[in-house]
Amino acid sequence: MRVWSKTTLKSLLIPGGILLLAVAVLVYSGWLTLALPSLSFLYYCALIGGMLLAWRFHSSRIFFALVVLFLAQEAIAAFGGGHVSPGTPGWMALQSAAVLVPLDFVLIALMHERGFTVAAVGPVGLFLFVQSVIVAVLCRAAEDLPGSTVRAHHVTTAVSLPGYALVVFAAACVFLLVRFLITRKPVDSALLWSLSAFFLCLRFAGVARVSTVYSATAACILAASIIENSYLLAYHDELTTLPSRRAFNDALLRLRAPYSIAVVDIDHFKRFNDTYGHDTGDQVLRLVAAGLSRVTGGGHAYRCGGEEFNILFPGKITSEVVDHLEQLRAAIESSEFRLRSGDRRQAPRGPDRRNERVRGRARKGHAIRELAQEKSSVPLSVTVSIGVATSEQEESDSGRVLQAADKALYRAKENGRNRVEIAGSPRRKTRVKAAGIA
Repeated sequence: MRVWSKTTLKSLLIPGGILLLAVAVLVYSGWLTLALPSLSFLYYCALIGGMLLAWRFHSSRIFFALVVLFLAQEAIAAFGGGHVSPGTPGWMALQSAAVLVPLDFVLIALMHERGFTVAAVGPVGLFLFVQSVIVAVLCRAAEDLPGSTVRAHHVTTAVSLPGYALVVFAAACVFLLVRFLITRKPVDSALLWSLSAFFLCLRFAGVARVSTVYSATAACILAASIIENSYLLAYHDELTTLPSRRAFNDALLRLRAPYSIAVVDIDHFKRFNDTYGHDTGDQVLRLVAAGLSRVTGGGHAYRCGGEEFNILFPGKITSEVVDHLEQLRAAIESSEFRLRSGDRRQAPRGPDRRNERVRGRARKGHAIRELAQEKSSVPLSVTVSIGVATSEQEESDSGRVLQAADKALYRAKENGRNRVEIAGSPRRKTRVKAAGIA
């Protein structure tokens, strides 16, 4: 699987990265002219709105991330009040937030989504409460230090965070980036960009308006991730990560003639499930989906249910896509996956086994050689049948084109499977290779 691709970069930047960049441009350009009370109102709206969305969609990780941001901001506001010079309680609160928030975001990223049950919320809530108490004690202790009673003027320039805080932020951002590249989930992307926005919030902690803007941005990014995740669940198949039937239906509405539609069906898929179980069936679906996602010729693949997939070729007629479909069929046919062999625990148990210990030693060398030569897995392959149809210039009804592609698929099944059939064309002799169980 490719680490970087156009889709991956798009998922990483939208919406968190784009939102943070837009806010940064507004701040540095001077176009942001809202007063501090208005910005504070927007911050609390983003915070409360995000928490409500997280509760409604059972996203406890986003909820706890928003709570962490709220506690950090309240600690800095309560003990600093805009005074963040070294030696003041506000500086201690800022240092604590610079270390604890990145660590908390890493822990939240590692959490499993368990909803809002008491067993899930209780330990995390207790952990955050203990953190808050520790920060409060440290800030109170800073008030008793010599010179802490002398209040400094409001800082109007960027705050220089301690070196260890920068290291913690950098390590947390790298971890969240790597995790996103592994999971490709909006939550991990949102944690990364929200943490980046919070870093800028601390960097400009002495400038109340700028700091509040970045705080609101961090909360908005987390809230937007819930909407983005809901979109992915609605328009993408969770098992194969391909766009789902809803996305396919939406794409049909935007098609303009000419275009081609290919219907792909896995051969003997029920036999895979009945013989090897549904886990192997899921593996087959992922294997085929991976091949379909790499279809050439400008095609876009969708999973429309069960073992059936559709491919759209906007702006292409049948003669322009049939070679690409043939290459796709051959690539899937040549792909293999391995299934673990059956249970080897066939040795007798009980007293008889104890009596054969001496003879077992004599045959030990032969048994080891036999075990080393035994295949640990069974190679399996899968094939697909494909029917393709194209729109006519005077008639571009997608329903009729899809129906014609279905009929071509049925003809491919009748003619021996593992082949590409064109709607309305005479039967073609296609060499079909034996491929495992398919």
